[in-house]
Amino acid sequence: MSYEAISVDREGAVGILTFEREKVLNAFNHTLIEETNDAMAAFTADDAVRAILVKGAGRAFSAGFDLAASAGRKLETPAAWDEVLRFDLDFIMQFWDCPKPTISAVHGYCLAGAFELALACDVTVAAESTRFGEPEVRFSSGIVAMLMPWMTGPKQAKELLLTGNDRITAQQAYDFGLVNRVVPDGEEVAAAMAMAGDMAAAAAHSVRMTKRAINRTYDMMGMRDALQMALDMDVLIESTMTDEKAEFKRIREEEGLKAALAWRDAKFRR
Repeated sequence: MSYEAISVDREGAVGILTFEREKVLNAFNHTLIEETNDAMAAFTADDAVRAILVKGAGRAFSAGFDLAASAGRKLETPAAWDEVLRFDLDFIMQFWDCPKPTISAVHGYCLAGAFELALACDVTVAAESTRFGEPEVRFSSGIVAMLMPWMTGPKQAKELLLTGNDRITAQQAYDFGLVNRVVPDGEEVAAAMAMAGDMAAAAAHSVRMTKRAINRTYDMMGMRDALQMALDMDVLIESTMTDEKAEFKRIREEEGLKAALAWRDAKFRR
């Protein structure tokens, strides 16, 4: 099937999904999300596909949700934000919920919602120059999929999420337990494919049941309820107009997104 914002391929028993919005660092817009949902459903239904690899074309895995596209939606009420954010949460969590192993190969930038998507994958391989981060608090926004506290310790999660630091190195992400492997630049896809190939070569039923058992353990610990609660907080954050949000919006509308991001970052140590 031909797509606009993604491409799909298959190498042996591994389905490959590539984000293809290179000009905007593969930022997630509605088209990319809908096409990814469609491709993931097709991979899940295809018995010949036994593992799924996701990667980004060009200079980055992804910069996260498209801020320019978000600005154009003009959402104002909590109900409107709730509908959109639950759609976004489902987009991310399908990589966690997929019955088949999901592996992300990340490079360049892996930020905000893209970082959350990488965390939702079963395994993440990162190029050593990758920069990670969740900068949402820096412009009065919130976390769509609050997975990080479940992947690392509370102190590490608070350090990253409450500062909004978006210059986390691949080695720091590895030290915090947020990625599985760090490899030289340009080798991340091959390393991820090797892992995906091993998972695809294993007994499919055993792999599926083992992944389900691991995920159920997190459900029993309350992860799903915590994610829903965090999303409720995100709805409140996004639907509340603060001074910081108003100024960011004003600069974005008058001077453009680049100027708004520069204003956001000027208050923080680099």
